[in-house]
Amino acid sequence: MQLIRSETEAMLATSARKFFTVNSPLERVRALRDARDETGFSRELWAQMAELGWTGMLVPEEHEGMGMGMSELCVVLEEAGRALAPEPFLSTVLLSAQLIARAGTDEQKDRWLASVARGEATLALAHHERGARHARARVETTAARGEDGRWRVSGRKAQVEDGHVADALLVTARSAGAVDDPGGLCLFLVDREAPGVSVTRQRRVDERNIAIVELRDVELGDDALVGPAGAAASALEPVLDRATIGLCAEMLGSMTRAFEDTVAYLKERKQFGVPIGTFQALKHRAARLFMGLTLARSVVMAAARAADDDDASAEHVAAMASLCKARCSDCFLHVANEGVQLFGGVGMTDEYDIGLFLKRARVAEQTLGDAAWHRDRWARLIGF
Repeated sequence: MQLIRSETEAMLATSARKFFTVNSPLERVRALRDARDETGFSRELWAQMAELGWTGMLVPEEHEGMGMGMSELCVVLEEAGRALAPEPFLSTVLLSAQLIARAGTDEQKDRWLASVARGEATLALAHHERGARHARARVETTAARGEDGRWRVSGRKAQVEDGHVADALLVTARSAGAVDDPGGLCLFLVDREAPGVSVTRQRRVDERNIAIVELRDVELGDDALVGPAGAAASALEPVLDRATIGLCAEMLGSMTRAFEDTVAYLKERKQFGVPIGTFQALKHRAARLFMGLTLARSVVMAAARAADDDDASAEHVAAMASLCKARCSDCFLHVANEGVQLFGGVGMTDEYDIGLFLKRARVAEQTLGDAAWHRDRWARLIGF
């Protein structure tokens, strides 16, 4: 397995770095936060990313995508993470579009995949429920087929990324089985404005968009089913694993930027007439952060390569995704926490950017499973 970037990936990283440096400085994140922006990201910037092909990297070529792999997309996501760019890569590109590409009907693919690739449509996965923690199969939302043959879906979803701006929601609901049973799960494509659907916007501590989605006897036909009824878990699991790897790439970019900013501060801040970065104790702390970052970069690249390997088993990709998330969650929190400490008192103020990365670290660590959950899952997958 090659754990260095190819020439194509290196060129992509250079162009993505330039794009985000010019178009998405951290001041933009502050401006969106302070204005309480109703969208929470820039649709104009999202359209520019689509023109560059980034939103369609994982979309098959027959649907106007680029048909590329996770390795290439992770390069872009890492640069997006450096800028804390809030555009809907996770909700639309990594989760929803991939579920449709993997399990959707030809009509669903024709309707949505090209629109995602062109940056015209945003989608959101409504799967997580309160009390579920990170248990992927725990779904209490119900789907019952009436005598008229139509489905009626009722339930409440939480932590729905970008749910308030999504053109459609992919909703998991249980048609059979116990509350934690992977069997019996259905996946429905639901119009956000459909009767019985209520979406309430919320903001996380890092100002990213989430929503609560309530469904009250939402009537749907079989044409709304994504994949066979009761078999949604078979599509959901591999998509969640690949989305986790993509999120880790974004986290890698964020923690790398936080580390670089911290080192730059250690070089410029003076105490007793010398830069504080010359103090041996602070050198040691910075060195430990660097080692953690190096390990995180290796495991992100290894996980992305595994996801692109047609010969890799689903269990291997799942194990790599969990290893990646556990490592990146721990490292990002360590880098951000140490960054605030090494900045000293000013690290607690909004004048410096390190606080933005700390908030993002706290949220990203919990998204798609925290470090403890993924360590336990990784151990089980490899036979401990």
